Formats: sequence, structure tokens, C-alpha cells
Amino acid sequence: MACSILIVDDEKAQRDILQTILSREGYRTVSVASGQDALDELRQGEFDLILTDLKMQGLSGMELLEKVLADNPQQCVIIMTAHGTIDSAVEATRKGAFNYLEKPLDREHLLFTLQRACEHVALLKENTALHRKLEESVTIPNIIGEHPKVREVFRIISKIAPTSSTVLIYGESGTGKELVARAIHDRSQRSDKPFFAINCAAIPEALIESELFGHEKGSFTGANNREIGIFEAADGGTVFLDEIGEMNVSLQAKLLRAIQEKEIRRVGGKINIPVDVRIIAATNKDLEAEIIKGQFREDLFYRLNVIRITLPALRERGSDIATLAEFFVRKYSAGLGTPVQGITKAALKLLLNYSWPGNVRQLESIIERGVLMAEGSMIAPEDLPAEVHENITGSGRLPFDFPADGISFEELERELIVKAMERADWTIAKAAPLLRMSYKTLQYRLEKFGIEKP
Repeated sequence: MACSILIVDDEKAQRDILQTILSREGYRTVSVASGQDALDELRQGEFDLILTDLKMQGLSGMELLEKVLADNPQQCVIIMTAHGTIDSAVEATRKGAFNYLEKPLDREHLLFTLQRACEHVALLKENTALHRKLEESVTIPNIIGEHPKVREVFRIISKIAPTSSTVLIYGESGTGKELVARAIHDRSQRSDKPFFAINCAAIPEALIESELFGHEKGSFTGANNREIGIFEAADGGTVFLDEIGEMNVSLQAKLLRAIQEKEIRRVGGKINIPVDVRIIAATNKDLEAEIIKGQFREDLFYRLNVIRITLPALRERGSDIATLAEFFVRKYSAGLGTPVQGITKAALKLLLNYSWPGNVRQLESIIERGVLMAEGSMIAPEDLPAEVHENITGSGRLPFDFPADGISFEELERELIVKAMERADWTIAKAAPLLRMSYKTLQYRLEKFGIEKP
């Protein structure tokens, strides 16, 4: 749809010339003879652009600009000025005018400036629509999305949050597993009790038992005082065990007992202490494959896997990328005090074509960088890091060329499996997620194709 333009000039000949030129170019125009008439027109309806003379009898172009922007800070205004008042026109741009044009107007320069202004207005409208979509899509704070897989996560959270059942969250790194755990806690009957999160992969193996269950004074070197663990501190609340697949098997047995018996024993202690906590665990590993390898207890798995939530990778929910990006623009623009309002179409296209190995966490980091790097009000392609520009996944191109005699799916599958195994150092459990296969499926295909480590 063509831009609508309100022309404001106290010279009738100038208004008529502008209306003739712009109407022929497809613009919808209305012209008025004064700043006050312009304000009256704006009360009746909206215009994409206002093209106003600077020097007019009555309300000047500068005064009109100030009144218009006071009511609508995003209104696009272009100032027309005679040669002797250029300084005033520059001052108008400092006060919020989109641009200025020097009289007598050059037709090509006029049309070029209006085209840029219309593109700017279109971007603002697009971002306003994204704001509205964002507000409608956020059904759980900080978990953003409208993709069916995300909606299913919302549904499960709402259904199971009021219970005390254990929950196992599957998802790649950066997909928001802790956000989901917190959402479950906040909607539960335990919401007024503590929520504790612990990353099982981040704490040394020798210390994690003490971190979870506490210790008695003198139970090990450095234990100078009795300390209570997370389970005691969270009594009545929720404990979130992230990267549960990294927990060693001996500690898994103690965790199983804590879940089954609802009691714990401090390291070095002799008394069983009753605790009431809800367990939410998360992993990016295939725990069933870990069971086969003897790295995870089957009985603990079934205790944890009462409610299972699988979070989709960002590449699986591409329709949410624009909404998420807009959310992060607003978050960091406000937090960092920058004027950034959105993302250009070219920059958004790069984001949509990227494969997002780091998922939502990576997108958030890249948008924060873009907000800091942006020169104007929009994040442009040059504000995005090199990896986004170099990525071709999602661009519609295949990572190979078709040979003249065609291609064999079996040969292609075998080649992909070999490459995945090489990247994973010939470890099935690491290669399976790269191919989006289960441990058993990949094991079967390795045997089928006779693939062995060189």
C-alpha cells in the first residue's frame, strides 16, 4: 500500500505542484495551507508522512513538528526549507524530523527521500505489529513463542504445575530448561517456598554430594562447620537439577533414595533428615542410551521421567525467531539506554537463515551485541557477528551438488553417519544427537552399513 502524505505549505502553487508529482508516483496526498489545518487533519486520521514547509504564517513548521511529535513520537516528518534557513532545518532534524529538503525542490531528490521515509515507516509498523504479537504470544513470563511445539510446552506446564510429580526436561543447551523449571515452580502450590537450581556438571564430583545434602563438621578436610545442603534449604519447595546426566552413578543412588524415602543424610552424618522437595531434572543427553552404557541408573530414570517435557531447538521453531529477537531488542534497548527500536529486514533475514547451535541463549547474546553496535534506531546486518553472515543453513541450498548419474540415499546416509562419528570421536552417545537419532537407532545403522572406527 502506498504511503499517505500530508502536505503543509502556505503557498498554493507549491502545494499543487507537490500533489501533482506525488499523485503520479502513486502516493495518496492531502494538502493544507497552515500548521493549524495540519493539526486538524491529524485529529481526523493518520498519515504515514508529513511534508511541511518550515516558514509559514501562524504555526511554523518547527512548532508543528514539536506538537506532532509530542502526541506521536514515531510520526515521520520531513521539513522543506529555503536556502537561508538551513540551520533551522538541521535543528529540526535534531528535534526529531526524519530529514529536510532544500527549496527549490529537486524532483529526484524529493522522490528518493520520500522512498526512504516510507521504508522507515514500514519498518516501524512491522515492529509495532511484532510488539503486539509478542504481547499476545507470551503466556508464561520469559518463555516466548507461538510455534506449536512451544504451545505444547505451555500446555504441559499449566497441566502439571499444581502437582508434586517429578519432571524431566529434555533440550539442547540454550533452549531454556531452567526457565521452564521456574515456570513450573511459580505455578505450583510451592511457589511461596524456595526454588534452588544446581548444575550437576559445574560442581566438582567430590563436592556435589555436600552441595545437595550438606555435611557435618569434620566429615572431610575443610569441613570446619556443619552445613545444610540444598535439599534441606529447599524444604517445601523445588530443586532443579540441571545436566542430571553428568551425575556419577554412586550419587544417583543417594538421589534415588532421597526421592523415594523423602529423606536425606548429610555427608558424615548418622541421622536421616526428612525433606519435602519437588524434583525437576534436565538434560541434553539421551538418558536411555546412558542406561545401556551403564552410566545412568534405570530406576532413577523412571523416578524422574514421570512427566517429560521436550524443548524444541530454535532451528525447529523458526517462526518464533522474529518475535524472540524483538523481545530481546526491547529488553536490552531499555536496559542499556539505547535508541534501538527494531531490526532491519536484511538483518532479520540473516537471523532466519542461521542454524542457531546455541539456541535461544545465543540469539539473546547476538541481539544484545546488535543493540550495542547499532548506529541508528535499527539493528542492521553489519551489527551482527561474522558467524551469522557466514552461515548458509536454511538458505535453501543443499550442502552438496547432484552428480550426473544421480545420488544414492544409502550412500549419503552412510557418509553423514561417518562424518558424525568422526566429529564425535567415534562415540555413539555423542554422535546420535548430531544426527537426531536415538542411541539404539545409530547403533543399528552402524551395524547395517558395517561402519567401524578406522
